[in-house]
Order: sequence, then structure tokens, then C-alpha cells
Amino acid sequence: MRICIVGCGAVGSLFAANLATLEDVDVWAFDLSQPHVDAIAERGLRLCGAGDVHGRLNATSDPAALPACELGIVATKAMHAESAIAATAHVFADGAVASVMNGVGNEEALARHVRRVIRGTTFPAGKLLEPGVVQWDDACTWAGMPAHAVADARPAQWRKVIFNAASNPLGALTGLTHGRVCERPDLRALVSGLIDEGKAVASAQGITLDADPEALIDHAAKPEVGYDHKASMLQDVEARRETEIDYLNGGIARFGREHGVPTPLNEAILALVKGLERSW
Repeated sequence: MRICIVGCGAVGSLFAANLATLEDVDVWAFDLSQPHVDAIAERGLRLCGAGDVHGRLNATSDPAALPACELGIVATKAMHAESAIAATAHVFADGAVASVMNGVGNEEALARHVRRVIRGTTFPAGKLLEPGVVQWDDACTWAGMPAHAVADARPAQWRKVIFNAASNPLGALTGLTHGRVCERPDLRALVSGLIDEGKAVASAQGITLDADPEALIDHAAKPEVGYDHKASMLQDVEARRETEIDYLNGGIARFGREHGVPTPLNEAILALVKGLERSW
């Protein structure tokens, strides 16, 4: 089977390196970072931290160099999804693509270019240490990257969206890791308020979450899990890169307006992060 990882940053690299250890899978990575692509082509892709994996795979920044693939895993930042799939859609003419991106609305963007789209979500976290090397942060993934199919992926997707929207921007705005955000009672109360709004928006769509975001927030704050983890949005802010706020809190607020559910906290967080981006 031939699989293409579209967007081989931190999360995409977790999929690419693990899949590349399978003998019957031919893995290709498409990414616009030429140093990262060159390092993967020369030395392979290495994961360290919660898991130690060294995968050998094909990597390119030229979409014309990609062969036809049965499956694509799209792991770009949400705001780059449409341009990435527009460039690589020819690769999946007879295949399907799965979204593992943060936020809501990504599948609709992919479906404008590819006929078969699989809604997905993922929880492992990581960060790019240097070209070709990614730190795997989620200690719960020691046993590998288990996956399972469900008839409706929206409960899992919205659980992840609510989790991210309630935690990532607070880390980005304060500079605090996940655990440090949660140990402050005032910030933890704000997390709960954001969760409550997200759950109300999901409920208005007839979506029953597959897990409680409150419990997941507290679990991730444990020292052995993600206490010291810098959320991807904080990493973006530190690098002065555009964040995914429009697809997280902005997405919850947009669906809230469509379904008549007030989301003042999410609207406020959206405005604050957009203002921070504007300051650059």
C-alpha cells in the first residue's frame, strides 16, 4: 500500500515515521520545508521522547514528484489545508484522504478537491526539534499509534476541538504549559467556561461527545502526561506564525452563530489571539 503524508510537520511526522516501519507500506511525505525534506531523504525520519522510532521513507516538496497513492493523511495546519490538497489532489484520483488536522471545517475544504474524504482526529503531540527529528510528547503513545474506525467521527472530532479550544489559546496567550495553565484556579475556571460553550454547540448539532473534555484536560495536566507540554499554538506564537485560532475557537463561534448558541468566551479568546497576531 502506498500512503502519502501531506504536511510532514510534528504530527505528520508521527504518522510518517511509524508507518514507514511497516514492510508492506510505501510511505511518501510531502512538505514545503526543504531542509526537513532533505534530511528525511538523506537520513530518514527519527522520533524521540515518548517513542523512539526511525523510519525510512520518500520525501519531496514537489507535488509533481508524488506517485499515485491509495491513501493520504493530511496533517497540515488547518489554514494551509486547501492549498496543500489542491497541489496534491492528482495523487489521490483513485484513492482517499483522511484529515487529522485541528479544528472544524477541514473535511469540507478537502472535499472540494478529492472525491473520497475520511473525517478523522488524533491526540498525539510533538514538536520539530531539527530537520528530520521530531520529539514525541504524548507518553500515552508508547505502545504505538492505535487507530479505529467509527460510523460517525464527529463526536471524537468535536471532543478534540473543544479540548484544543479550551487549552491551546490560554497557553498561547500566557506563555504557560498545559499543566501550569490548569494549576491556576482562575485559568482553570476559564477552561471550564470554554468547554461548556463548546459542548453546547456540539449538542445543538445533535453530537454526543465520545469523552468528557474536562476529564481529558485534567488527565493531560498530569506530570507524566502533558504538564510541561507547550501547545502547538504556543509554539506558533513564540515563532510569530499564524495560529489555527479561526478553526478552533473561531470554528466553535461560527457553528454557535449558525445554531443560535451564544459563545462569548470563545469570541473573546478569538479576538485576543487575532489581536496578538496583529501585533507582529
